[in-house]
Amino acid sequence: MSQALYRTWRPASWEEVSGQEHIIQTLRNAVVSGRVSQAYLFAGPRGTGKTTTARLLAKAVNCLAENPAERPCNLCGNCAAVNQGRFLDLIEIDAASNTSVDDVRELRDTINFAPSQGKFKVYIIDEVHMLSTSAFNALLKTLEEPPSHVIFILATTEIHKIPATVLSRCQRHEFRRIPLNQIVEKLRIICEQEKIQIDEDALSLIARQSTGSMRDAISLVDQLASLEGRVTLAEAQDILGTATSQAVIDLVQAVQAKDSAGGLNQIHSALDGGADPRQFARQVVDYLRSLLVVKLNGGKDLELLPEVRSAVNKQAAAFNAAELIAGINEFSKAASELKANWHPGLGLELAFAKAVSQAEAPPAAYTPTVTKEVKEAPKPTEADKPAHESRKGRDPEEKAADPKPAVNAAEVAAPRTNGELSLESLLLDWDKIKREVRVVDQVASALLNSSRIIRVENNTITLGFKSELLRDKMTEEKPLRAARGVLARFYGKDVLIACTVGTQAEDEEHPDVVPNGMVDLTLRELGGKVRKKDVIKKEKKD
Repeated sequence: MSQALYRTWRPASWEEVSGQEHIIQTLRNAVVSGRVSQAYLFAGPRGTGKTTTARLLAKAVNCLAENPAERPCNLCGNCAAVNQGRFLDLIEIDAASNTSVDDVRELRDTINFAPSQGKFKVYIIDEVHMLSTSAFNALLKTLEEPPSHVIFILATTEIHKIPATVLSRCQRHEFRRIPLNQIVEKLRIICEQEKIQIDEDALSLIARQSTGSMRDAISLVDQLASLEGRVTLAEAQDILGTATSQAVIDLVQAVQAKDSAGGLNQIHSALDGGADPRQFARQVVDYLRSLLVVKLNGGKDLELLPEVRSAVNKQAAAFNAAELIAGINEFSKAASELKANWHPGLGLELAFAKAVSQAEAPPAAYTPTVTKEVKEAPKPTEADKPAHESRKGRDPEEKAADPKPAVNAAEVAAPRTNGELSLESLLLDWDKIKREVRVVDQVASALLNSSRIIRVENNTITLGFKSELLRDKMTEEKPLRAARGVLARFYGKDVLIACTVGTQAEDEEHPDVVPNGMVDLTLRELGGKVRKKDVIKKEKKD
């Protein structure tokens, strides 16, 4: 039985490791200088070389080559023993199946024995995050003060599960995903050496599917190598399950045409034909992504079959970016939730329904339009009065009877005749602005109600929020566009909005307010705003 390709092509020297140059150089320098640590932690995504690098380090510290710079040499007896898996002083432990405290205690009992072949006993504990809390506690003292002949190398894909007490006792190295071009180059070399005929487009597809994992990429090549003749892009897509089926194209066409019945029929037909719901959802996401890429930059880098590219170019012109982003979000959510769904098609149906409703919603017009010249400034209304005045005389019944605005977005107040934007004008108009934003987007209105005006300068309004969550929500395209649209209608020009965390703007914008005074207390506790910069002199205390 032949060996798997990823094992055959496992790097045997430092130079053969791809994409982790920052780690390799550090470890080589440690070997050359003789400053090898007694405990390492290798963290990073799967298939990025953690275990391979651990074995290379174990081989280097036990190599018999006279020149440290040449270690590992792959020529001496110790290097050969490591390569063949018969080196007694290299102990690999799978923490996923050895999780108990008893397993760690057994390790601790044998650790004091001297190495039998090499200079160091190297313990590689893979998936170390799987150890139980008691097992970690039993390992702590050994990690802190191991025998001089012992080196620990811990490997994990989930570093956040490692206790801080363990992290502090290890030299930590972060492995990163391998770049796409390096994966393609490595696969090209492997295919040439293994006499595997495969198209360049297929190699690029495999590299993308591997998501930065060299091991996964080589395994996919190994899977495709069983095909007869030259492996084409179409064959690779079919085998890997990434081919865009006609059902996916028709489903997206149904979204574009707002054909609810036709779209549901496509979903049911695909599922009845044996399609996996999660895989089908992923294919829809991948296709919608292709449409978005074409929409944004023309999609020159997309590797698509000619007939699929034709459909992508045609459908991309029929969608706007917001619709595509919404569709990607909905079908991505469906792909992740379908595993736990009791109805196999429900997640797909809901995602399709939401995508159709998004396509049906007409885009709001946010550009300011003035139909006639305003010759007379509008008389001040209740909304134009300062907040503390407008609150006066309003009883609870009047406040409760406040109906939701029934006006259209196109029927909002006329812009200021002078187009002046200042802190004073914004404070006077703020309540009315927020109500008119609510007509366009209720989420944006709620976010504005949670904000404070920090400053107004250079045609930019800076808003402060109490949390990063609220700030990030406000910077999303839809609420930001709604707020800027209303501001543009008010002031007759485009107004920028900057968002930050912190609502202590009043002290900055009104330095004449006495800190810790009555006005300052009112501002902080009641949410009031200073309308005029009157100088407030501090009076003598009684």
